[in-house]
Amino acid sequence: MGIFIKAVYAGFMIGVGGIVYLSVENRVIGSLLFSFGLLTIVTQGFYLYTGKIGFVKRLKDLPDMAVTVAGNYVGTFLAAVMAGGAGLTISSAGLVSGKLDKGIGSVFLLSVFCGVMMYLAIDNYNKNKNVVFIMFPVMIFILSGFEHSIANMFYFHLAGAYGGKALLYLLVMAVGNGVGAKVFDVFAPKA
Repeated sequence: MGIFIKAVYAGFMIGVGGIVYLSVENRVIGSLLFSFGLLTIVTQGFYLYTGKIGFVKRLKDLPDMAVTVAGNYVGTFLAAVMAGGAGLTISSAGLVSGKLDKGIGSVFLLSVFCGVMMYLAIDNYNKNKNVVFIMFPVMIFILSGFEHSIANMFYFHLAGAYGGKALLYLLVMAVGNGVGAKVFDVFAPKA
């Protein structure tokens, strides 16, 4: 299975996480259940940009990240379309409006924090194979309001937010996620 298809699956699973998060009233429970999406991605070997970018070691591998983002975009779109077609009574309009009301510098910094959480989730899980290392970083990024570029793709699709500002913010989030992940990959002490 190619990178693009694995990335579509990953985007779809992030969409499933977004659906469950929006479907429950309790944010803590929603954030815990959202982590099922990342756990599935990791155990199935799917390609999620925020789970892969921190581990890119060579410049020649960066085009794979572009393919991954494109596949993640398609997967989140499919999840949003299917959620709407299924008649689910969920909405991300308020969530998206709040994200787009933030200043771009704030969005970047919140994205860096999320990149750190995603790097730690994957790195710690790979070292210990313990699902807690997936669940807690996901809960932390959601409950703290950190910006996850791929999850936000799903929320933006669901809300129908396709303007230039939405695209700019998604790009800033992706860059911030990458910076956060790479800072921990490059500068964190190795065990």
